[in-house]
Amino acid sequence: VRLRYKNPKENQSQEMEQSLADQRKAFEDSATRYALDWRLLAAVGYQESMWDPAAVSPTGVRGLMQITTDTAAFLKIDDRLDPKQSIRGAARYVQRLHAALAPEIPEPDRTWMTLAAYNVGIGHVNDARDITRAQGGDPNRWLEVRSHLPLLAQAKWYRKTKYGYARGHEAVTYVGNIRTYYDMLSFLTGGPATVKIEAPVDEPEEKKPEDPLNINSPVL
Repeated sequence: VRLRYKNPKENQSQEMEQSLADQRKAFEDSATRYALDWRLLAAVGYQESMWDPAAVSPTGVRGLMQITTDTAAFLKIDDRLDPKQSIRGAARYVQRLHAALAPEIPEPDRTWMTLAAYNVGIGHVNDARDITRAQGGDPNRWLEVRSHLPLLAQAKWYRKTKYGYARGHEAVTYVGNIRTYYDMLSFLTGGPATVKIEAPVDEPEEKKPEDPLNINSPVL
């Protein structure tokens, strides 16, 4: 009997297609509100929880987008286990991180660094950019910053940085996974995978602390 080889990515695509229906509208609505590609936002959610609204990590992050208590307070999320609130909050956070990066970083590098910042914190991403620059690399190119992020776990390097130690290698894997999921979703939905986060949208006027989204810290 000849067994048919099953491609793991093919199986994963089928699973994604089956489980996306429940959350797709929430991703689309929040992405529209914050000028994102909904498939990118959905790819982040898949990486965080495999789209499980009840997901809870050992470190206390909760919900579909795995948001911390502090970040939920900044984002005015009353219930982190409410998938609509979780997705909307994450979309806003992604948009703000994207806007906070150095203006000279082009696309799509800017988007990949935004995703790294969502995972490890924008301060650590900027530290990796500084190391890249010091090593003669281009701090505005994700491929070069990606190769230097793991150095943030080495005392020789992180002691010279502003924000110190970070598991930079995890951020590299994190972004790589999201890119894979984004490509899968683009294939499943029939749209081109030309990821780009647009300029930030205006928020309603409100009293805000100096750093309302605490963007120098990771969301996780």
